[in-house]
Amino acid sequence: MKERYVVDTNVLIAASTGDPQDPKDIDATPEDLSLRLQVFCWLDEFRASPSHLVLDEVGKILKEYRNKLDEQDFGIQLVIHKWSTSAIDNVSVEYDANGHGCLPDTLAPTIHDREDRKMVAACLAALVTHGSCLIAFAGDSDWIDWEEALHQHGVELEPIIEDWARRKYDEKQKNRRA
Repeated sequence: MKERYVVDTNVLIAASTGDPQDPKDIDATPEDLSLRLQVFCWLDEFRASPSHLVLDEVGKILKEYRNKLDEQDFGIQLVIHKWSTSAIDNVSVEYDANGHGCLPDTLAPTIHDREDRKMVAACLAALVTHGSCLIAFAGDSDWIDWEEALHQHGVELEPIIEDWARRKYDEKQKNRRA
């Protein structure tokens, strides 16, 4: 585990559906239960570690987390645990008129998923404020597409189910060409 992470919402959702004690019955990616369990195990390791969770000061990331999850779900329990152990770093994120995270002009065209912009903006803010931060993701292969551009801005990724994400990304690329 690294010192600090922005955790993409798909990680919390997949881990909550893969919770061996109390799986959440919601739509999640990936569908494979063994992969969901891998995501659960990563998030459980993160929970037990001294690593910090990065959130934005105005609460838009938390609001996204709570869109599909509630207090009883493992993903939200992780957030509560990090708060109770003072392992949350709130960072200042600037938002545009539509409520999307503002990114540098050199990065904004690449991050086409407007909802993920707040995650990137929070990571960039954490890098400035704290000197370290990674974005952890699971079921969204868009991060693979953005990897090079993010790296050029100092943003590192931690793909929790990397082989699966890269396969999904490759499939998307083949379908676009077809």
